[in-house]
Amino acid sequence: MSAKKQITQQDRGMMLLHEDISRVIPKLAVPTIISMLITSIYNMADTFFVGRIGTAASGAVGVIFSAMAFIQAIAFTIGMGCSANMSREMGAGHLEEARGFVSQAFFIALGMGVVVSAVGLIALDPLVRLLGATETIAPHAKAYATYILYGAPFMMSSLVLNNLLRFQGLAAYAMVGIGIGGLLNMALDPLLIFGLGMGTAGAGAATAISQAVSLAILLTITNTRSDTMHVRLRDFHPTRSTVWRMLYNGFPSLGRQGIASVATIILNNVAAQWGDPAIAAMSIVSRYTMFINSAVVGFGQGFQPVCAYCYGAKAYGRVRKAYIYCVKVSTVILLVLAGASMLLSGNIVQIFRNDPAVIEIGTTALRLQLLTIPLWGFYTMSNMFTQSIGLGGRATVLAAARQGIFLIPMLLILPALFGLTGLQLSPPVSDVLSVLLSWVIVRRTLAAMKEMPGDGQAK
Repeated sequence: MSAKKQITQQDRGMMLLHEDISRVIPKLAVPTIISMLITSIYNMADTFFVGRIGTAASGAVGVIFSAMAFIQAIAFTIGMGCSANMSREMGAGHLEEARGFVSQAFFIALGMGVVVSAVGLIALDPLVRLLGATETIAPHAKAYATYILYGAPFMMSSLVLNNLLRFQGLAAYAMVGIGIGGLLNMALDPLLIFGLGMGTAGAGAATAISQAVSLAILLTITNTRSDTMHVRLRDFHPTRSTVWRMLYNGFPSLGRQGIASVATIILNNVAAQWGDPAIAAMSIVSRYTMFINSAVVGFGQGFQPVCAYCYGAKAYGRVRKAYIYCVKVSTVILLVLAGASMLLSGNIVQIFRNDPAVIEIGTTALRLQLLTIPLWGFYTMSNMFTQSIGLGGRATVLAAARQGIFLIPMLLILPALFGLTGLQLSPPVSDVLSVLLSWVIVRRTLAAMKEMPGDGQAK
């Protein structure tokens, strides 16, 4: 490693450990917020442009979203698991161990992406049926899913590199790769869907191409700059211990994204009894609320490198201070965005699909969801906090809470009792229950941290 690279990494460590919380977290968060917003916008772009084709096509995007969530779940399990370990090793001064986690993350993600792609393409027809596609939605869903599966190795690898760069305090580099890919996706959607007449398949192809471009950019940045830890095949020597550490710290992401995929499958199957408009409406609401929450997730991703590095350096007071600061800021952000969205809720669903049935179902669901969205700040930061400090068990419980422990039972109980209204109520009810569970877990974690020996830094 060159002297320049050593100095750069040391300076970055000093920034994470000593710079004022209210400066360093926003500095790291702004690029990730931009990346998250662009990603959410191009996800909504798929919904918007495909919605011009018809209600069944719009429903297909919602159906395949659960498959994309599963692909992302595997990627985040690997990426977050290795990145958190890498950052803590850097904080402890163990650079060789940190480099090992970088290469391990990339090559495992690439291999898993190939496996997911092959299995999904072989079982495409039963897959879209399992995901909740109706007879009218299925042809659109298969056309869209084919290209999404082709792009799975690129998607998983780019997400892993994005996480690795963020946890090195290099969020701006991560933003470049994700941002350019997202902008390309938005440009390709109308060209492929309408210009080349590919229809729903064009939206999937646009996503796959943009993911491949993102991967190329992120890998180039990772392996050519002097201030990054490079991906090198010679550093890829996974052991039982390192794989276990990756999985233990990555399981919360699997819980969050993987169970979200299962919950979406159940939601689509439950919504199917009210027809394609219900599936399309709930998909639109999900995409839009994800857009709102993307700003908070991006802000939390600015918090995670500080949290993991300072915990590795035993600066527990600074970890507590950073967590509390992020909860306050994220809650304010969500209050503002939810309030503005409530005022415009009657028009938001119509933008994506101008179908009276879709608008009626979606507007009610959106308004109910907006009532509990401000709670997502506390819930999201609590999950990121426990994951970043290595409490994989608690973080997994929190990650699984909203979309699994509570939402899945609500989807099975409330629609049976209250019909369509029960379906619309299920997500906000699960939000309230998830926050209550988060409060219990985080309160105990913070109390235990106060008793741990460290430098007591809380600047």
